[in-house]
Amino acid sequence: MSSPLTIALDAMSGDHGLAAVVPSALDCLKRHPNLAFILVGDRPKLEQALAEYKTKESDRLSIQHATQVVDMWELPSKALRGKKDSSMRVAVDIVHQGRAGACVSAGNTGALMATARFVLKTLPGIDRPAIISPIPSSDGHTLMLDLGANAECTPEQLFQFAIMGSVLATAVHDVKTPRVGLLNIGSEEIKGNQQIQAAGKLLTASSLNYIGYVEGDDIYVGDVDVVVCDGFIGNVALKTSEGLGKLISQFLREEFSRNVFTKFAALCAMPVLNAFRARVDPRNYNGASFLGLQGIVIKSHGDADAHAFTSAIETALLEMERNVPRRISNLLASALGEDEQAIA
Repeated sequence: MSSPLTIALDAMSGDHGLAAVVPSALDCLKRHPNLAFILVGDRPKLEQALAEYKTKESDRLSIQHATQVVDMWELPSKALRGKKDSSMRVAVDIVHQGRAGACVSAGNTGALMATARFVLKTLPGIDRPAIISPIPSSDGHTLMLDLGANAECTPEQLFQFAIMGSVLATAVHDVKTPRVGLLNIGSEEIKGNQQIQAAGKLLTASSLNYIGYVEGDDIYVGDVDVVVCDGFIGNVALKTSEGLGKLISQFLREEFSRNVFTKFAALCAMPVLNAFRARVDPRNYNGASFLGLQGIVIKSHGDADAHAFTSAIETALLEMERNVPRRISNLLASALGEDEQAIA
């Protein structure tokens, strides 16, 4: 058997910490014989948690002790300077040392991004890393970036995001020729500010499958594979989507529980409701990638349970198997070469 693919897990961060990470890790080990984990956190607590599941440590499961935890409310700069032995920092350090090919954390997003960027650095040709995640759509899902790492972006940075998103769509989601759209306030060429219009020109001149400007509703109808925007707009769109999903679920519960007749209707509709719930369940889409780094870092939602954390691990595993950072570098080098030829 070949050497196992190793992932470092920040076992202490997030709302549920060990309660989510440990059962998720054990489940993944059962399903992936060529996978190994380094659990990072308080060793006594980790050993106790593993003992509760009656699972002994094996060659595919080890513990790296860390004495600190980054709180969800901490400033990224404070976490970066003052908590160098946090479970988050140690997990990223393990990737930098080459002991693991990826790390997964449910911790403070800002602190994780700051730590990952400081320790791992960005790929050559990438100005800033971006956060990307799948959004449910009529055809399955749409990849969207940036979702909050960069509130303001230059046209060149948006172009880099498009390259990174295209690579991920092909490498991980098996989309041969990803359709790339630039999020705008309209699909007409005259719409948008100077940054958006300049980014559109860069994308039009590239070899990417750029389909032009897309609007907010296009994210969900399945006509685009990768939606590119700055982190301010992307994060607002993401949180709006999450809020709308919760509102629809609340309305359905209220209407189906209104009286005895609606409760009976709910019982009859249960198979359909369960199928709908599965399609939009955010746990199945958990695991946002920090693209553009010299290493793989996956951010799990802070309130992820074991099921959701497993989705984040699966994302990390796929990116490792398909070497996403190297593929980004290769496509970026090719795209930059084309731009230089066009200028000449």
